[in-house]
Amino acid sequence: MIALNTLSPAKGAKHRKIRVGRGVGSGRGRMCTRGMNGQKKRSGEGKMPFFEGGQMSIARRMPKRGFSHEQFRTHYEIVNINSLEAKFDAGTEITKESLKAAGIIKKNGPVKILANGDLKKKFTVKADAFSKTAKAKIEKAGGKAEIIK
Repeated sequence: MIALNTLSPAKGAKHRKIRVGRGVGSGRGRMCTRGMNGQKKRSGEGKMPFFEGGQMSIARRMPKRGFSHEQFRTHYEIVNINSLEAKFDAGTEITKESLKAAGIIKKNGPVKILANGDLKKKFTVKADAFSKTAKAKIEKAGGKAEIIK
């Protein structure tokens, strides 16, 4: 009859653990089956992932492919409608120069007007680009949105 207290592993399945590293007289000698002093026996033995032993890495050996259009992208200075509402009086013609004088933009690059905020004043805004909603909000308030080239 088989019961829980009579179960045991199959013959030969369990091995006696050999206790190594307890002196020269242990029968396992000076290095206790751990080998000679190589790279993995030194202190601080963590290697970077994908480290190839000092050989030039695969990332540097492979040819580079692809292309980035980032260098040709137009980087706009962003101006929101609510900042126009706060800084300028009604009926003003807003240009890049007036935006820079008001401290809204810092650089001399192209300017894009975005529709964040509400507009109640009438402006003539001259910029390099407008979002569709910004243009609609300016025209709804009775102003003009002109694209400069």
